[in-house]
Amino acid sequence: MKRIIYLLIAILVIGCNSPKKKVEGTDCCPKPEAIQKSETIFPDWSTDATIYEVNIRQYTPEGTFAAFEKHLPRLKELGVEILWLMPIHPISKEKRKGTLGSYYAVADYEGVNPEFGTMDDFKHLVTTAQGMGFKVILDWVANHTGWDNPWIYKHPEWFTKDSTGKIIPPNPDWSDIADLNFDVPEMRRAMIDALKFWITETGIDGYRCDVAWGVPTDFWNDARMALDSLKPVWMLAEDEDHKDFLVKAFNCNYSWSLHHKLNQIAQGKDSISAIKNWFAAFDTIYPEGSYAMQFTSNHDENSWQGTEYERMGDAAKTFAALTFVIPGMPLIYSGQEAGLNKRLLFFEKDQIDWSNLEMQEFYKKLVTLKKENKALWNGAAGAPIHFLHMGQNNSMLVFDRTMEGSKVVGIFNLSASPVSNTVGCPRIAGNYVDALTGAELTFEQGQPFELKPWEYHIFIEKQ
Repeated sequence: MKRIIYLLIAILVIGCNSPKKKVEGTDCCPKPEAIQKSETIFPDWSTDATIYEVNIRQYTPEGTFAAFEKHLPRLKELGVEILWLMPIHPISKEKRKGTLGSYYAVADYEGVNPEFGTMDDFKHLVTTAQGMGFKVILDWVANHTGWDNPWIYKHPEWFTKDSTGKIIPPNPDWSDIADLNFDVPEMRRAMIDALKFWITETGIDGYRCDVAWGVPTDFWNDARMALDSLKPVWMLAEDEDHKDFLVKAFNCNYSWSLHHKLNQIAQGKDSISAIKNWFAAFDTIYPEGSYAMQFTSNHDENSWQGTEYERMGDAAKTFAALTFVIPGMPLIYSGQEAGLNKRLLFFEKDQIDWSNLEMQEFYKKLVTLKKENKALWNGAAGAPIHFLHMGQNNSMLVFDRTMEGSKVVGIFNLSASPVSNTVGCPRIAGNYVDALTGAELTFEQGQPFELKPWEYHIFIEKQ
């Protein structure tokens, strides 16, 4: 009788996850089946990796491959493994926006932007980076080209045209680029040949694919098969809506909608239920094994929507930490480890200020945390997330990720007000170490917590 009363109190007052909100299964609420399993190859090196986006133009005063190469030892110390280089190709001059133009207006798919250096300079960067343990992926623009790309003159039939036969951009706002027509088999073959070129000639390890949503799934499937025949690659889609991309073509996509929810929560316009609901749907819409990239900034967000400090204010560090402990691969954008607090110009030179690496140690701890705790690894290599029910209208987000002797508990106050609550669920009782401070503590059932605005803790269970 006492056991029944105790369980009722635990459920009513604070208990474990509400069945309606479950992500990880229990005996009474099994984990939902994914729509299907991902058939893509997941290279071993990607299982615990953090991705780092490199903006070559803005990285150094020189804006070259050679100048960026000098930062590799610091990035190795940071612990990131995948270096995503924004497009390195020559930029079209015709209809160019600004002085330097958009990286995404490609003039030559098999060339190197002379502002960045030579092909030999790029090969040296790739070889050096890989020799230090990094993996290098290129930003690839398959959806469109610049207006003076030779394909326009040699093969105008490869492009989308209006009723008058005029080549058009994907939309009027993107006036500096021309839309490719994927109904043309010859163009598809040429595009795949160009993708293969960088694998065979420079040995890169994969691609981040720009506007992936504008290109048919069957093209991406064919491209992935062709690339994997050369070496196992890792592929990131700039997309969230086409989950079929993740079945045969891509390993990872963007968590755009969750990112927007984090911004809204930081601004007091949404609640933690938005996060729980996003993950509640995750297992039913993502192919098993695939995962999303989690982020607080990237080149698009920084230049067009504002820095994480503009969008998230005092919550910026809190949400950065959260992206490392929820399922998915975390991203660090160029300069975030230096507290980058300005919008980098997109079409002009606008160098990152590296004079104060105030956030380097912060991100290093998070990267190390992810690598050293299997529960936090990417996709099927890591654990699902289990949210604890903390009562209605409460801003304290509490969850654990547990697998094969690895257990991580996150406790986050996602509000601008102090919060206190008691974690009554027995599943987190045990001995822990605070991952960021090293403090040791024991969780009892009915553990009270008092958190300051945006305060958070990440605990590792001692084995």
